[in-house]
Amino acid sequence: MTDASLKSLSALPLRVGLVGTGYAARLRAETLKADPRTFLVAVAGHTPEKTQVFCQTYGATMIESWKTLVTSPSVDLVVICTVNRDHGAIARAALEARKHVIVEYPLALDVAEAEALIALAQCQNCLLHVEHIELLGGVHQALKASLPQIGAVFYARYATIKPELPAPQRWNYHQELFGFPLMGALSRLHRLIDLFGTVSTVNCQTRYQKREPTNPYYIACLCNTQLCFNNGILAEVTYGKGETLWQAERKFEVHGEKGALILDGDQGTLVQAGGRYPIEVGSRRGLFAKDTAMVLDHLTTDSPLYITPAESLYTLKVADAARRSAEEGRTIQV
Repeated sequence: MTDASLKSLSALPLRVGLVGTGYAARLRAETLKADPRTFLVAVAGHTPEKTQVFCQTYGATMIESWKTLVTSPSVDLVVICTVNRDHGAIARAALEARKHVIVEYPLALDVAEAEALIALAQCQNCLLHVEHIELLGGVHQALKASLPQIGAVFYARYATIKPELPAPQRWNYHQELFGFPLMGALSRLHRLIDLFGTVSTVNCQTRYQKREPTNPYYIACLCNTQLCFNNGILAEVTYGKGETLWQAERKFEVHGEKGALILDGDQGTLVQAGGRYPIEVGSRRGLFAKDTAMVLDHLTTDSPLYITPAESLYTLKVADAARRSAEEGRTIQV
């Protein structure tokens, strides 16, 4: 941020409008309430009843529509924590109203829309921050710090499988609301790209299961993607959830010429010719609070952020290549 953009803000505390009342919104609200630099003034949610309870909990005013919230003169910063489908539209309206914006990934479900939003934020001299807390987590930080110990990397595998029986009829089991699996779950690709750089080709296969063909909610999805990085590293990403997946998995493996790093859940292991050695892995707790605090530091002191919108956009382009690969049945050049 620049001094000129900071002048567009009201004096501290910054007045924040929140769109959403789910898990991420609750964690954001708790952080905003605890930080003296911010005042949570308004919340717009999906249902009036749930939004009213949320507002009572956090001392905010309920706004019936996000369209009203983002244009309110009493809001300086808009935090978007709602269904993926609506991220782009809300961010655009907020930026057009000259508000600073925090949005959970993905920025949008359409690459062209995301590109236009980044350009709009620059034109409006407003902050556009796309959250990627996976980069702040203990597992990713431990993995990144340990990479030099295994030499030149040639293969990585990242699998997250979540059995749910019964599958909930929630927005994250809805193709339109959640988006293509690796767009909705963009962090599965972003961690690999943060570690290994740009991608040359993508090959992806995706399967959905539904009880009824006309029901917009699926009961399971499985997405398997192979990435070839420009530096020659091969990687495989498996993302699945739902009723017909029976074994949970959260595992990240990186194999190199001098050993391997195995992150299984919250446990880390370095495997080398001489044996197996534990890796200290930090906590996954408090990451939304850390992300929020870093944004506030950036807005008030111009300190650097850990992620740029352009970096998130690049991963979105890779996810879109995976979508096209799954739909067209062919390898896609990125």
